[in-house]
Amino acid sequence: METFIEIQNKAEKLENLIKKTNIILEKEKRVPIPFNDFLYLAATNPKLVFRDIFQLFHDMVHYYIPEGYDDYEKDSEYVGFVEYDTKQLFQDGVDSPFFSDRLFANRFMNLINSFVKGSQNNRIYIFEGPPGSGKSTFLNNILSKFENYSKLPEGISFKTYWRLDIEKLGGFQSKEMQKYKIAEEHQKDKQKSADESLLILPEKYLEFSCPNHDHPILQIPKEFRKEFLEELISDEEFKEHLFNDKKYEWVLKDVPCSICNSITRSLMERLKDPLEVFTMISARRNYFNRQLGEGISVFNPGDPLIKENLSKPALQFMINDLLKHDEVKYTYSYLAKTNNGILALMDIKEFNVERLKAFHGIISDGVHKVELTEEYIKTLFLGLVNPEDKIHYEKVKSFQDRIVSVKIPYILDYNTEFSIYKNKFGEKIQSKFLNGVLENFAKIIIATRLEKDAPALKKWLIKPEIYSNYIDKNLLLLKMQVYIGKLPEWLREDDIKRFDRKIRKEIIEFSEQEGQRGISGRKSLAVFSDFISKYENSERLITMEDVKEYFTNKKDELEIDLPSDFIDKLIDLYDYDVLQQVKDSLYFYNEKHITNEILNYLFAINFEIGDVKKNDLTNEEIEITEDYLSNFEVRILGNNATLSVRKNFRNEVLNDYVTQTLSQEIRVNNKKVTETKQFKNLFDKYTRNLKENVLAPYLNNDNFRRAILDYGTTAFYTYDERIKRDVSQLINNLVNKYSYSEIGAKQVSVYVLDKKIDNKY
Repeated sequence: METFIEIQNKAEKLENLIKKTNIILEKEKRVPIPFNDFLYLAATNPKLVFRDIFQLFHDMVHYYIPEGYDDYEKDSEYVGFVEYDTKQLFQDGVDSPFFSDRLFANRFMNLINSFVKGSQNNRIYIFEGPPGSGKSTFLNNILSKFENYSKLPEGISFKTYWRLDIEKLGGFQSKEMQKYKIAEEHQKDKQKSADESLLILPEKYLEFSCPNHDHPILQIPKEFRKEFLEELISDEEFKEHLFNDKKYEWVLKDVPCSICNSITRSLMERLKDPLEVFTMISARRNYFNRQLGEGISVFNPGDPLIKENLSKPALQFMINDLLKHDEVKYTYSYLAKTNNGILALMDIKEFNVERLKAFHGIISDGVHKVELTEEYIKTLFLGLVNPEDKIHYEKVKSFQDRIVSVKIPYILDYNTEFSIYKNKFGEKIQSKFLNGVLENFAKIIIATRLEKDAPALKKWLIKPEIYSNYIDKNLLLLKMQVYIGKLPEWLREDDIKRFDRKIRKEIIEFSEQEGQRGISGRKSLAVFSDFISKYENSERLITMEDVKEYFTNKKDELEIDLPSDFIDKLIDLYDYDVLQQVKDSLYFYNEKHITNEILNYLFAINFEIGDVKKNDLTNEEIEITEDYLSNFEVRILGNNATLSVRKNFRNEVLNDYVTQTLSQEIRVNNKKVTETKQFKNLFDKYTRNLKENVLAPYLNNDNFRRAILDYGTTAFYTYDERIKRDVSQLINNLVNKYSYSEIGAKQVSVYVLDKKIDNKY
């Protein structure tokens, strides 16, 4: 028996649930607004009102995805390879997140941006990818977000809603209508209200929506529409776009559906006054609901074909009686439910092959027959396809210029693959690995998806053999860095300079051929689960040796096709990275001294050799000599830099200082010199060279190694002050700057010493 308190708690929970439900219903309320009110909204906010499905979809994507950026590109080097944050669109608030790498994000955003560059209603957009690439998850998530967006104020769109004034039209008069009960009688008998044979007759208005979701502005006769909008809208800049841009062409050219057209014609014949006709037109917010197939319809391959047309006999009966004729045919196809909406085919196979073929004529001409009536269709057609299923349409010539294909390959960005593991197995999974090892596990998976050929990379690097300690013979590791938009720091200045727009564009374009084979997304999770299960109870952190051992033993079982040197070179690159981290953590520098050195150099290169000038930023007087400039340059470029290399560097620094740092960042953006991109780059290169030899005194120092192992214990206090200071600085910096745990910091430090990695580089 429940207690009173338990019953009261349940009642409170129910009350809270009802309140939340009411809030949701209030948000989704779609109260029709009179045509005059709609026109006022169109006049005051035309950008919001005049949107077809393609513009609405474009705005939805940009609502969830902020503007992208690319740190590497200058305006002259732009290739359209932008870093986009797709988390809000594909991951937040969904049942199964979709993880987009930078390559796919750019393909997707290029497609979306094309939606507002012209008419797109004669295309079907097919997302192509191998099984396990996440196509279905992608489509489900984007449709879900579109449905959510359509409920927001920013996502509003309108359709025509009819409110026929029964009194003005003379009321229902035919004898057949008399057998139906009027609304008041109907409500007296609750049991009778469940009887479908009874028809509730409206008292004042016969209300119904346009089943084709006609935009209300289309009810203005086409021949008068431009003149009407010219007077309605005061925003001259918008009108310029409205009357000239391809994306707004529909506003002036489209016509209402046959149902709305015949109703308007009938009302004009009866009322003889256009203004009276428009009092019976309202605008209503569009309702997008995938589950009901309203505005969004998704067909799976096994869903049977729909051949019957749709109608509402009761409504048809009332329209005929009220308008005193049968010219209005309230009949439409299932395609009308997604007119100005989205229709998607989950896979191009089975019944969906027939649907695709049926859509061809509609996509080409935008019109099809419903009985004897023409039905105009403007729908965003989407589809998913596996590569092997393209045979159903790729050889059909008439399809070739109607299908826009966007590839969804397996993930080619190791950071994204790494994020998938964290999402599936939890954020804490990273704590089981030494820093960088989990990312390298992902790189091995990515490598199975890449083509071994790299023509653009080979064209770029004149002497790739000089990087033998960092890259594999097929350049897969370097390719991965380009695919995430970041060049590795070990590249020489001359190679970085050669990484121009043409080379970068060729590399990115080659990615279209990759990600179609190798370990799939689903299999990758299974492989990672198998790997991690072997170390669940281990007290030490997982290392690169563990990763190498696993893939070496599992190579045949997993059918992994990797270059023979790939994992060894991956370890070499890992060794280089951890060596830099340990050196940086041991290294202590005088920041003020280095800052002044850079500020003086940037000042000095503006003058001639032999000049003596005072730099007001440092209060130092500088005699500008070749030796003075060279001494700074060798700290940046290394002792082996030739005179020609140093002078080229000097000229480039001066050019960047004048054209970017001084003219843009300092004078326009009001930055201090030390806040500019150029200063930060020089500071990074300067300190990097200074720390190259910082580890040398400790390589053969057993006390230093033992002190690392004893750090955090009472034994640590027995060492001399210098070792305690250096070890403490090393561990603290690894923890604070590189996010190691204390155990990880000790483990990686000993790893660097024991493997004598410093001698390797």
